[in-house]
Amino acid sequence: MSDVPHMSAAEFRRQGHAVIDWIADYHERLESFPVLSQVGPGDVRAALPADPPEVGEPFADVLADIETRILPGVTHWQHPSFFAYFPANVSGPSILGDLLAAGLGVQGMLWATSPAATELETHVLDWLATLLDLPDRFRSDGAGGGVIQHSASDAALVALLAALHRVTDGRSEHEGVAGGRFAVYTSEQTHSSVAKACRIAGLGSDSLRLVDTDPRTLRARPDRLRALIDADRTAGVVPVLVVASIGTTGVGAVDPVAELAAIAHEAGAWLHVDAAWAGVAAVVPELHWLNDGLDAADSYATNPHKWLLTNFDCDAFWVADRTALVGALSILPEYLRNAATDSGAVVDYRDWQVPLGRRFRALKLWAVIRCYGGEGLRAHVRKHVALAAEFATWVRTDDRFELVAPPSLSLVTFRLRAGDDATRALMDAVNGSGEMYLTHTVVDGTTALRLAIGSPWTEQRHVRAAWELLRARA
Repeated sequence: MSDVPHMSAAEFRRQGHAVIDWIADYHERLESFPVLSQVGPGDVRAALPADPPEVGEPFADVLADIETRILPGVTHWQHPSFFAYFPANVSGPSILGDLLAAGLGVQGMLWATSPAATELETHVLDWLATLLDLPDRFRSDGAGGGVIQHSASDAALVALLAALHRVTDGRSEHEGVAGGRFAVYTSEQTHSSVAKACRIAGLGSDSLRLVDTDPRTLRARPDRLRALIDADRTAGVVPVLVVASIGTTGVGAVDPVAELAAIAHEAGAWLHVDAAWAGVAAVVPELHWLNDGLDAADSYATNPHKWLLTNFDCDAFWVADRTALVGALSILPEYLRNAATDSGAVVDYRDWQVPLGRRFRALKLWAVIRCYGGEGLRAHVRKHVALAAEFATWVRTDDRFELVAPPSLSLVTFRLRAGDDATRALMDAVNGSGEMYLTHTVVDGTTALRLAIGSPWTEQRHVRAAWELLRARA
């Protein structure tokens, strides 16, 4: 029987240095790449061998193929001229924290399977709550607490499951849910994750009610939420969840959380706040207004992996009372029983999420907070907010363009006055150039472009170059 070709410690050390060097070099040459990948469908697979190797290859060959076969098919999310979707930041401390997590190989499903994985996560979520100035009810020393989910989509799903548990007194886990019996409410501007949560939870898409927005601010209208809830209750449908948004995907609108919460609670529904992109901006004191109304929220989520220098995946999710969440998701087979769990003295994060297993994700967030500090995080956010404000002033000064919604933090939504076809053609032209990348949305039936600033490498010159390219191609 031949030996298994495990990589030796010495070889791991050599190749590890090579990988770190490659990543550092990549970040230094980001501007040399077209922002949007230029390959066509199937090109990447065509560059790969049809069959797997029978004999193991040196890792140096793998790294070489990253450069020649993989990199051409990469859209460069860290590029300073990447203005599409929302940012997906990385940073040196976060990458190294994630590397440490990979090296430790911890499976943190239970406190007992690695106490440090659980306790660091609890602690770092309390730290983040402090930095964001969140209400005390979300801290772990009370009835609530925080956990790192994969994404805001997972947060919306587990919030819905907790809400169903609470509204049915726990019967939903045993009896299931009947289509047409429950309703979920959210703004017509809200992320599609809420609709997906309704499908996965078994309520079906028909359970989702879209709340009209104010035509000027694009915020959800409380009067329309009340009307929808009243109509459902009259029809015997149970309101289960209201999702308010802080920073909608399309235009960055901020819903009136306190008003929506009052209506939700009057109807016995759970109020979840999705602040996936915008919430982390509350590290800046002058942006604490983003938290208005959170003292009435049942759950809240924001993504450090979008705008707070922490690489994917890292959604920070808090609940004001963990009872319903744990009640909805806790299943304890004999093979998971242990003395610590039975004592009731520890948190088992398997009960706070859909999967059983979980990575040691807290390490990268811990590394980011420690290495940047509150001061560094505030500077990062303030810089991008200022750049977006400057871009918005340029849009206002060109009669060919118009703002579609008020600028929101580091997001500017705008269009050509010439109409939808011209606006889409402009987007295709600038994206096809490889010099920048932005995406679109639809607001009140019209196409609009979104310029979302967030890369750690973005400077004023990149935003200026983007504007000059847009003007030249308009």
